[in-house]
Amino acid sequence: MSPTSIRPADAAYRRPADAAHRLRSWVRGDLRYDLPASLVVFLVAVPLSLGIAAASDAPVAAGLIAAVVGGILAGLFGGSALQVTGPAAGLTVVVAELVGRFGWAATCAITVAAGLLQVAFGLCRIARTALALSPAIVHGMLAGIGVTIVLGQLHVLLGGEPGSTPIRNLLDLPAQLATRHDHATLIGLTVIGLLVLWPRLPGPVRRIPGPLVAVTLATLAAVVWNDVDLARVQMPGSLLNAVHLPELPDRDWPAVAAAVLTVAVIASVESLLSATAVDRLAADRAARGERPTTPTNLDREMIGQGLANSVSGLLGGLPVTGVIVRSSTNVGAGARTRGSAVLHGVWVLLFAVLLVVLVERIPMAALAGLLVVVGLQLVKISDIKRVRRHRELAVYVATALGVVVTNLLEGVLVGLVLAVVLILRRVVWARVHAERVRAGPAGREHWSVHVEGTLSFLAVPRLAMVLGRVPPGSTVDLELVTDFLDHAAFDHLDGWVRQHETTGGRVRLDEVGPAALRGDQPRPSRRIHALVPPRWFSPWSSWQARHPDGSGEPNHTDQAGAPHAALRPLHVGVREYHRRSAARLRPFLTELDGRHAPHSLFLTCADARILPNVITSSGPGDLFTVRNIGNLMPADHSAESSVAAAVSYAVEVLRVPALLVCGHSGCGAMQGLLGGRAEEESHLGRWLRWGRPSLSAWRAGDAVGVAAAEDGRAEVDQLAMVNVARQVAVLREFLAARGVEPGRVSVQGLFFDIPTGLLLVLDERRQRFTSPPEQELESTGVGFVRP
Repeated sequence: MSPTSIRPADAAYRRPADAAHRLRSWVRGDLRYDLPASLVVFLVAVPLSLGIAAASDAPVAAGLIAAVVGGILAGLFGGSALQVTGPAAGLTVVVAELVGRFGWAATCAITVAAGLLQVAFGLCRIARTALALSPAIVHGMLAGIGVTIVLGQLHVLLGGEPGSTPIRNLLDLPAQLATRHDHATLIGLTVIGLLVLWPRLPGPVRRIPGPLVAVTLATLAAVVWNDVDLARVQMPGSLLNAVHLPELPDRDWPAVAAAVLTVAVIASVESLLSATAVDRLAADRAARGERPTTPTNLDREMIGQGLANSVSGLLGGLPVTGVIVRSSTNVGAGARTRGSAVLHGVWVLLFAVLLVVLVERIPMAALAGLLVVVGLQLVKISDIKRVRRHRELAVYVATALGVVVTNLLEGVLVGLVLAVVLILRRVVWARVHAERVRAGPAGREHWSVHVEGTLSFLAVPRLAMVLGRVPPGSTVDLELVTDFLDHAAFDHLDGWVRQHETTGGRVRLDEVGPAALRGDQPRPSRRIHALVPPRWFSPWSSWQARHPDGSGEPNHTDQAGAPHAALRPLHVGVREYHRRSAARLRPFLTELDGRHAPHSLFLTCADARILPNVITSSGPGDLFTVRNIGNLMPADHSAESSVAAAVSYAVEVLRVPALLVCGHSGCGAMQGLLGGRAEEESHLGRWLRWGRPSLSAWRAGDAVGVAAAEDGRAEVDQLAMVNVARQVAVLREFLAARGVEPGRVSVQGLFFDIPTGLLLVLDERRQRFTSPPEQELESTGVGFVRP
């Protein structure tokens, strides 16, 4: 080996991994992005830090200390590159309770211990377990904190003093409103009005943080009213004089341990949820073409948060968490690295040390108005809608009320217990419903009984009560949609069926699933099935039993004379849709009500095996679907046809950007073309004549057909592929004839291979077929091959 050769170890040594090199790289590359972002976050952080300290019954300087320590230490040692740490509204209630119970010095000691516990969480790599807490509980907890903040700060804004509990504040609020109000109330209301109005102002104005503007204007008003007696922020000189060493509590050690655990868990959960939200914001930004950011290392983030809390408590600061308001501001301002969070802490430190005289001029009513808005923002309508959609609204409300009525820890425990109870109920509870379908004379009524869920011995009493309402001798449609059926429930059902039949009644089973119950059957002719819910788009034949009409009852018919049994699968399917699927679709359909803006026109065959929304993973409002025999587009542009009308409507009225033509394997229309059906004088024959150009092209050795033949496909599939390419060309000619500017509408050919379930895409440029992720989708083509 040459003396000048570099060994791997030498190469590693020479890699620029030292801190000095990373600093130089940051200064040359990312400083120009992080510096302005840090200034924006600093302007947001200062008024919020002061307000949160005031709401926590802590020294105002404690909020600034926490902002400095959280920004610098969590920024340097945390696992998130873009999250900004500082005092958070989510801990105000906890801190206020601790200050009232143990005093401020002991609260600082609790903060230190909570930080050390967070470090231990991170070292044990259990950070992700904090995310197991139900979002309904977390959002309910924050909503309860928000309500508590609002009820307390309204009294400060109105010139009074908050009571000891949220309920007391609520009860005293009418009397407080009835008293005479002074300049402090006007200042607070002005701050609230500005913060509510600020998001509705033009974009250039909104670049300035609303809280900064509101507090600044309120401070200027207080300076103008210098002779008015207004309560102002009290600072003990400079920030250095505000450093307050912690003291150990001298009593009630179990309560201290519970307080440490509460602060550690709440701070950890809020920080990790904020970090995951920041990752989503960064991913959205990267999707727009900006440089991607490394995802958060949650265990390292927990360690960084713990270090920040320990040091903040040692210096007399508030507990800190990752704060989504500051973090989202950081991402939106264009920050690239953790340098932005660190610089924001430095700016807060310089402000607190050099400009303390400005802080002391801020009226407390301005901070109260700011906190009222912050508290209201913790009660988010979007969170309520989300938990309601997941059927967890009861957990959200119970947690919020628990926090307001009792305290934060007990409120969270209430929500947690209710969440567990609801989960157990969903697991073990069966829904049993009986309704009369058709009235009749005694013994001739028709009833429907629906049983859904987990049918165990726990459900037998309710099952017996519901089945007891069914009159003897009636006809019963018994529909079981269960994921578990134990022996006790089976015995009861089987016994009820036999007993009902002895009274002259009949029981018809709707077997909505293939899995038969294992076990001894007393009567082989009666098979009660343990059933699974039908899947969306499963054929009726896979989940609906076929019941021969051997009942001896009159053969009911509909008004057109068709046998009623022919409509039964439809009626069962509609009932199943209403029961299972309508609620899932309703939110999307509600958004689409009055708005029809599909992405593509989808021209495909009328074959019942083609499901456009399934094979394209699309949903309501995405595809404007047109179906006919053979997915044909009439080439006579002057002739009137429903297909031409649909394409014109899609392009000219709906302004769709894409037209899709989808053929399929085993196409009956292509078989008809090969068999000469286009020569017949019939409706079908005359329609198939529009496919003659495709047949002629295939016989002439069209490139698409040759590629399909080389791939071993049958003649009918070769013709179907040629037909797709032909219809693509016809659609382009149609667009040109209508004067549609080139490039405004893309045309794409597709082929659905039914046996494999694969959707193939035409690629004109390569004359081969590849799956969509492996090609440029704007191409449209002449070659089909298997992917």
